[in-house]
Amino acid sequence: MNSVVVPAVISVFLGTGLLAWLLFVGAPAGRRKVLANLNRDLEAAPDLHAAGEQAASELADVLRRRTPPMLLKSISKLWASAGRPEAWPIDRILTMKLLGGLAGFVIMLGFILMLRDMRGFLMGAALTAALFFLPEILLYNTGIKRKQAINLQLPDTLDQMSIAVNAGLGFDAAMQRVAKNGRGELASELVRTLQDIQVGMTRRDAYFDLAERTGVPKLERFVRAVVQGETYGIALADVLQSQAEELRMERRQDAERRAMQIPVKVIFPVILFIMPALFIVVIGPGVIQIMKSIPGF
Repeated sequence: MNSVVVPAVISVFLGTGLLAWLLFVGAPAGRRKVLANLNRDLEAAPDLHAAGEQAASELADVLRRRTPPMLLKSISKLWASAGRPEAWPIDRILTMKLLGGLAGFVIMLGFILMLRDMRGFLMGAALTAALFFLPEILLYNTGIKRKQAINLQLPDTLDQMSIAVNAGLGFDAAMQRVAKNGRGELASELVRTLQDIQVGMTRRDAYFDLAERTGVPKLERFVRAVVQGETYGIALADVLQSQAEELRMERRQDAERRAMQIPVKVIFPVILFIMPALFIVVIGPGVIQIMKSIPGF
């Protein structure tokens, strides 16, 4: 048994030593080749990434040139009203529209081949249109929510600016303080307006750009009041206070109007869903008794 075990142990040690020597000492050329391959792959990765970015940039340029000016202007307006999200620039939106349209077209062909009638074409066309206009729909919904948030934040913001102006600050300083201490969509828009003024845009143009960028009628009315106050020398503190009171009154009236619309909106669900079940419960037993009392039923 020893004659078998000893040669086996020696063979294991010799094999392990030979493998270690090949890995660490005896095969520098092989190790250099492996390291060179790894380094080449690491160096090639940024090139591939750069090539992908260049291809995406070229595709975006082509889409911008091929997109009709009216459609591009509409998308830009929706993008601005949504707050210019950094994660979704216009180039990416155009790319997603292209991909959505192509995906919808492929699905439409599948519907046509499966159903082999007009239903497949209509379903595929509807799905293609939905996928093609999906980015605009998402931007529109985001813009609506953003406008609602700005409408809610505007009265409190004007109150804070009025307090700051009454404390002795200038209008721009009061706006800067409110924008710095505030949160939300309106505060970020005020920060951008101040940045536009700092880079050389006139205050009048910066204010009107704020109103156009947000698309909120109440904010546009406030901007016009501020511009007129600066033009005719009216105290801005009075303008801010009157605008804040007017906005609060409008918000209260809007809440009352929505509350008055609730009964009208509830009528149709009641008629369609509650009344039939109520009629079945109330009149059903009587109808059953009448049917039983009539001969032949």
